[in-house]
Amino acid sequence: MSFLRKFTRGLSVAAALSLSGACATTPVDPVAPKVAGPALWKVADEDTTIYLFGTVHALPKDVPWMRGAIGPALAASDTLVTEVDLGSQNSAEMQKLILQKGILPPEENLRGLLTSEQKAQYEAGLSKLGMPVESFDRFEPWYASLMFALIPLAKAGIVGDNGVEKGLGSAAGADKRRAALETAEYQLSIFDSLPREAQIDYLMKTIEGNEDIKALLEAMMAEWLEGDADALARLMNEDMMGEEALMERLLWQRNRAWADWVVKRLDTPGTVFVAVGAGHLAGEKSVQQDLAAKGVKVIRVQ
Repeated sequence: MSFLRKFTRGLSVAAALSLSGACATTPVDPVAPKVAGPALWKVADEDTTIYLFGTVHALPKDVPWMRGAIGPALAASDTLVTEVDLGSQNSAEMQKLILQKGILPPEENLRGLLTSEQKAQYEAGLSKLGMPVESFDRFEPWYASLMFALIPLAKAGIVGDNGVEKGLGSAAGADKRRAALETAEYQLSIFDSLPREAQIDYLMKTIEGNEDIKALLEAMMAEWLEGDADALARLMNEDMMGEEALMERLLWQRNRAWADWVVKRLDTPGTVFVAVGAGHLAGEKSVQQDLAAKGVKVIRVQ
């Protein structure tokens, strides 16, 4: 299975670009954590503590991930920071953004953008989902890619309502401050700004691996629950060569921006719990490595 196919479907599972990443050796405290994962790190100075927690956005029901230091770290934090505003994900504004960015011009339809071979594969994929072949005719290829990943997962009970962000939001309570690293519009724009050819390639590779997407997510989830970032990396990083441009756009440039955010946030006293897709917090060109390059020490808590 190619890296791009894994990467594409990992992002699709997250529906917000986040369950994927390049991993190597993460700069962490040499003392081994006493509790198994999910992994948790922190950055701190004399008056500021920033926890870094890698999430999985879509999960089956009742996965026991809130354990060890995670709950206490969240409780000790005055602000919960996520990739996007948690309240925006099901809002009318989100639906408006999808209509703005995900809909093709009136003179185009999705199947009309495909070659005969691609069209046959695409229609066969929709049939396997039990959907009419015209279901996504009005949508951009990137949006159809997300749907091809999310629909079979939803049928298996792996949904965002069971995901980590939902759980963190509930555990944090209504009084804890909220902040976001990005906007939903920005995240959708990353997909929407991909060249048409790349979007179609993205779509076809998602369809090719659609039958084993549930098994792939379950394997990733197992490594995540163990807190084994390197094993998660090995699972996700096969055949990465040749996809650097896509990685740069969808992952690495965002990691650099988030590292900059952490450095700036250290200037403000307080305790912050930052929750982003698990792959962003793993290894080479991760947020931690970008912080280390800036001279900021990252300590593994769990």
